[in-house]
Amino acid sequence: MPDNRPVTARFYAPDAQHVDDVIQLPSEEAEHLARVLRLKSGAAIRVFNGRGNEFEGVVESVTGGRVAVRVGTARAAVSEPRVAVTLAQAVLKGDKMDDVVRDAVMMGVAAIQPVVTARSEVALATLERGRRRDRWQRIAISSAKQCGRAMVPQVLAPCAFPDIAAALAQLTLPGPALMLVEPSASAETATLGDLPAPSRETTLLIGPEGGWTAEEIDRGAASARLVTLGARTIRADAMALVALAALFATWREF
Repeated sequence: MPDNRPVTARFYAPDAQHVDDVIQLPSEEAEHLARVLRLKSGAAIRVFNGRGNEFEGVVESVTGGRVAVRVGTARAAVSEPRVAVTLAQAVLKGDKMDDVVRDAVMMGVAAIQPVVTARSEVALATLERGRRRDRWQRIAISSAKQCGRAMVPQVLAPCAFPDIAAALAQLTLPGPALMLVEPSASAETATLGDLPAPSRETTLLIGPEGGWTAEEIDRGAASARLVTLGARTIRADAMALVALAALFATWREF
């Protein structure tokens, strides 16, 4: 027989920390609860704080666009991958980066670092004016809600590729790092099957639609392992999803 029990709605509540606290939902979450789902006082929900904690909850009040929730019993959160992956993704044109962020959060990345490369079709100043980082962080929250994660990966401030290369060299980004390149890019490339699982964390670098320049590959190779996904040509907006799935399968995360 099919299970026809209603699914309990989940909401992002960064202030949820202690059982029996009464907290306010963020405005976007409150609007979703009140205007979209039309939940009322007394409704049973679940809340997660984006830092790995999830709780049962009960709506205390819905007034004037504000929603108060009483935090209930802690729940076991969905487990996170053993290897924490920071995705350093070259910013793609149009809205393609939105899909990359959504899929990367669904797959289990620990953080997302947008990167402007030589062949990116957008400048850092444009990203800042358009408040794209804020948009991507909202998408990360939405994706965590949908896939059941209690962790919300942080979307870091976009930066230029030379800054990423310097950060890897100075060990201020998680390593050992992996840089995805085309098979013809270098004689020093490895396949995924050649790679042992990192002990705790890594950074995965993925390039833009036009690929990395030779100079970027040289700079990346100084502090990252160059790896390929074989001879197939994969769209830039699909590469993160494919690479993460392949890596996690290779590392027995699934």
